[in-house]
Amino acid sequence: MNTNTTPSTPAPAADYVHGYSQREGRRLGDQADTLAQLLHAGTTYPAGSRVLELGCGVGAQTVHLLRSSPGAHIVAVDQSEESLAQARTHVAGIAPEAQVEWHHADVFDLPFADAEFDHAFVCFVLEHLTDPQRALAGLRRVLRPGGTITLIEGDHGSVVFHPDSAYAQAVIDCQIRLQAAAGGNALLGRQLQPLLARAGYDSVEVRPRTVYADQTQPGWVDGFTRNTFIAMVESVRDNALAAALITPADWDQGIADLHRTAHDGTFHYTFFKAVAVNLPAGPARPPRLS
Repeated sequence: MNTNTTPSTPAPAADYVHGYSQREGRRLGDQADTLAQLLHAGTTYPAGSRVLELGCGVGAQTVHLLRSSPGAHIVAVDQSEESLAQARTHVAGIAPEAQVEWHHADVFDLPFADAEFDHAFVCFVLEHLTDPQRALAGLRRVLRPGGTITLIEGDHGSVVFHPDSAYAQAVIDCQIRLQAAAGGNALLGRQLQPLLARAGYDSVEVRPRTVYADQTQPGWVDGFTRNTFIAMVESVRDNALAAALITPADWDQGIADLHRTAHDGTFHYTFFKAVAVNLPAGPARPPRLS
């Protein structure tokens, strides 16, 4: 495996609200594995193409890119050296022959030549950025004309569950507010089309990818409701209490009510997947008529 890491001193794009603990690393891996078929379906890259994975984190999505496009050359970038170290170890353990190029870099200051990549893949990254449109515009520089970009983001406003609970909604709102305070946006999924269009991309297509879990689908209940979504919300408990967003008693009740949806209820969440094309530089196109 190619494990070269280009040194740089990137400034953080925004605070990662979930932290960089080993538990969070495991959660990211569980999430990627659970959602792989749902989110990666339809995403394959030709052999020999250069694919930029922006914000690779611990490599949880990288392994699925390698599986779906084994002949592609993946270039993985992250602003956290610790995450990159975990990613190299993770990918080496699963795909030891894979050729991955690792770079420690700032999303807003990518150390690559113009038009260096055929495709870009960005999953669960824009929601943590202070200026996602600026990041998308910057990606156009390193993406060849006619190259594609694929974005995947969640939207916590899409959560619907039974039994209903104001306490459960309150703990979810804590996570949304903390992410906003850190410079991110947990409701970003609904904004992908306008973000891409304003950044200059063309042929934008956005499709919802929905998770629904009830007792007839135990894999989704464990893999998503408990181990992905509830685990994510639980990770911000200390910060929510420190910010006085909620009382300890109300937090505990909210988490208990979320777990009840996994025990004898239902849970629904929507991700949004967008694909767009990088237009060649040139005069602006006239607006399309509806």
